[in-house]
Amino acid sequence: MAEVTFKENPVTLVGNEVSVGDKAPDFTVLANDLSEVKLSDSKGKVRLISVVPSVDTGVCDQQTRKFNEEAANLNNVEVLTISVDLPFAQKRWCAAAGIENVQVLSDHRGLDFGKKYGVAIEELRLLSRSIFVVDSSDTVVYAEYVPEVTNHPNYEAAVEAANNAK
Repeated sequence: MAEVTFKENPVTLVGNEVSVGDKAPDFTVLANDLSEVKLSDSKGKVRLISVVPSVDTGVCDQQTRKFNEEAANLNNVEVLTISVDLPFAQKRWCAAAGIENVQVLSDHRGLDFGKKYGVAIEELRLLSRSIFVVDSSDTVVYAEYVPEVTNHPNYEAAVEAANNAK
């Protein structure tokens, strides 16, 4: 398992770590209208999954805005941001932030995504900052577990992986 800290304190990640070459686990999260969304709903597309603890914090805000900007230039790539924020809070934040190119989804209900991708932080009931790129055949082609949750991910590497995925 990835060793991760939150504000320099070790945390426990629940679930199974996902690695490059793995079949991407399907998961169920909630859209802002409370409808269920699954990875399999976007089968046949490349997916860039940006994982943040809460869109309402500085680094998470910047990360989501960065991928919203990048999404406009990615061909046949669906960009998902997943956090445990309530769908209502996500909807309000997206409207205020002008997020239009990224689908912001909630794992609040059951941590299904967090557990299947090994990013659920046991002590905080948040998701650990991470990035996954899943190709059109549902294979993980990029996985980054950010070692310190309050740090930024490698945006350039994730975008490059998404651009190179088929």
